[in-house]
Amino acid sequence: MLSNQELSQFKKRLNHLKQDIQNRFEQNDHFGLNESFWKESMGELSNYDNHPGDAGTELFEREKDIALNEHLEDELKNIDKALVAIENGTYGKCEVCSKDIPTERLDALPTTTFCIEHSQDQHTSHKRPVEEEIIGPPFKKFFKDEDGDENVVFDAEDSWQEVAKWGTSESPSDMSDPPDDYNEIYTDSGENVGYVEDFENFVGVDIEGRNITIYPNAQHEELEDQLDEEDIMTSYGDLPAYEKDPYTAEYLERERNRD
Repeated sequence: MLSNQELSQFKKRLNHLKQDIQNRFEQNDHFGLNESFWKESMGELSNYDNHPGDAGTELFEREKDIALNEHLEDELKNIDKALVAIENGTYGKCEVCSKDIPTERLDALPTTTFCIEHSQDQHTSHKRPVEEEIIGPPFKKFFKDEDGDENVVFDAEDSWQEVAKWGTSESPSDMSDPPDDYNEIYTDSGENVGYVEDFENFVGVDIEGRNITIYPNAQHEELEDQLDEEDIMTSYGDLPAYEKDPYTAEYLERERNRD
């Protein structure tokens, strides 16, 4: 039970908080929300000649004012509710279980009428905006997105690698196999940029996916050397007979003689 002196002190604090909020509402005209249109806060008759970026900034500020106004209005309602509880002799008791609310809790939150076990603010919503089900991030997510689809275009991981090229907090001692160049000390520094497999950087087709053409470059020469060294036709082994024959010298010679 709270003593009469404690109730008087809490009532005085609550009235002071209420007066402070009312003064703020009067000074800022409820954060300017009594104006019909947000452009009135800028003193503009029209937003026709304003840059869209400026309009977006003012819209953001308007949304922020709405949130601050709602917060203070909720706080004012809680203050009035606590003052009514003092007048009714129920202040300091939980609305749900009627147990005494600890004085330490009332000192920290004088507007509360609930004990900590039955506080109304314990639930944290994990709901996401419905727009996220339709509009995805521009560069997808790292590695794989939620439905398991792998993203092979320029994604968030590639974005990080581009930024990491300019330096990170890592050093050679942080890596089990540090690269020779200090500027390559970041995750997957040797990963291809703009393509996945090496052959994609020197193999091309026409708009219909035909007429395979090889464009010799350093990656192509390196791949050829590796295949010749291991005496195989592909990086994953020899081709089956029906795929291997068209690449053999005998097959090509036979086709030339047929022509």
